[in-house]
Amino acid sequence: MTTGVALPATSTAPTARQVWTRTRGIVLAVVLLLAGAVAIAVIRSDTRHGDLDPRSADRSGSRAVAELLADRGVSTRVVTTLAEARAAAGRDTTLLVAVPDLLTPHQQTQLRASTAGSGGRTILVAAGSSSVERLAPGVTADPATSLKSTLDPHCSLAEARRAGSADTGGIRYTTTHLDADSCYPSQRLATLIRVPAASGGGDTVVLGAPDILLNDRLDEQGNASLALQLLGSRPHLVWYLPSLSDSSATGTGEQKSLFDLLPSGWLWGTLQLFIAAALAAFWRARRLGPLVPEKLPVAIRASETVEGRARLYRKANARDRAAAALRSTARTRLAPLVGVPVSQAHAPEALLPALSAHLHGDGQSLHSLLFGPPPGDDAALIALTDQLDALEREVRRP
Repeated sequence: MTTGVALPATSTAPTARQVWTRTRGIVLAVVLLLAGAVAIAVIRSDTRHGDLDPRSADRSGSRAVAELLADRGVSTRVVTTLAEARAAAGRDTTLLVAVPDLLTPHQQTQLRASTAGSGGRTILVAAGSSSVERLAPGVTADPATSLKSTLDPHCSLAEARRAGSADTGGIRYTTTHLDADSCYPSQRLATLIRVPAASGGGDTVVLGAPDILLNDRLDEQGNASLALQLLGSRPHLVWYLPSLSDSSATGTGEQKSLFDLLPSGWLWGTLQLFIAAALAAFWRARRLGPLVPEKLPVAIRASETVEGRARLYRKANARDRAAAALRSTARTRLAPLVGVPVSQAHAPEALLPALSAHLHGDGQSLHSLLFGPPPGDDAALIALTDQLDALEREVRRP
C-alpha cells in the first residue's frame, strides 16, 4: 500500500521572480524620483547666479538694470555678508537688500542700526511682515497681496510720477509716518513706500515686488525708468544678497529652523495637499449605497473557483479547514467504490473496514489518513493531498 510513503516537502517560500513582481513598482518609483532629482540638479548646476542677482543674465536675474546703471556712471557691487553690507552703508551709497526675510531678527536689527543715520538710501525688496517692521520701523506689511501686477503711481513722489505705471503689485504696506510717500496703491494700500530718515538726509524705500528689477520685465511699462531712478540716486549701488552661510546668522544663537528657511508657498502647498488627501480619504471611505446582487456575465470554471478558495485558505493559514475539505471529498468519492453508502462515508466504523478489506492494508494508517489531525505546516498539507490522491488511484485500480 502506498499511503504510508513519505513524500518530499515542497517549499512555499516566494521565488526571486515573485519578489521582483511584487516590488518592481516601488523600485520603479524610487528610480524615477532619483532620476528627477538628478535632472533638477543638472539643470540648476549651470552658470546662473540666482534670482535678483545683478551678475545673472537669466530671466529672473538683474544684470540688465546693472548694465544700464553702469552706463550712467553708477557702480554696482555685490555683497553676501552682513558685515560687508553694514560697512558699505554711507551717504553716497544705495544699499539694496534683495531678500530681507532671509535675515535673522538679530541681523535685521544690526543692519537697521547701520543704515538709519548713514544718509544713504536703503531699498527693501518684497520685505514681509517678519522683516519690514525691523528694517523700516513704522511700516507694516498687509497679509493680502495685490491682485494686479501693473499699477499707477497716484502719489507725489517724483520718481514714480516720471516712471508712470509699473509692475509693483505684490506685498502691500501701510505706514504711520506722516511724511512718507505711499505710491502705486492697490485697494488703498501702497506697494511702494519711501520713508525719509529722521536725520542725515537718507531714506528707506520698501518695494512690494521685485518685478521692475528682473531682466524679462525691465522693458515693460515704466519698470526701467522707476528702477533706474530708485537705484541710481547715489553714485554707488551695493547689492546685498543675504546668504544662509553668513556666519553672523548664528552669532547670537538665533539660527533659523528648517521651517523658517522654507518659503511660505511651500507650507501653504503642503497644507493644501494634506486637505486634499483627507477629502479623498473621506470620499473613498463613504459607502455609495447598499450592495446589489447581480448575475455574473460569464461562467467561472471550477478550477478557478478551487484555486481562489485555496489561495484564501493559504492567506488565512487555515490548514485545518483545507485538510478537512480534502478528506471529506476523498471519503465521499471512496465510499461508493468499496460498497459503502454515501450517507455513511464519514463514519470510520463503516468506511475503514471496507477500505481495509478492499486494499488488504493496515486500517490504522487509513484512519490517520482519512480521519487524522490537521497538518502542522504547508508541506504536511501538500503531502496529505498527494497521499489522498494515491489512495483513490489505488482503490480505483482494477
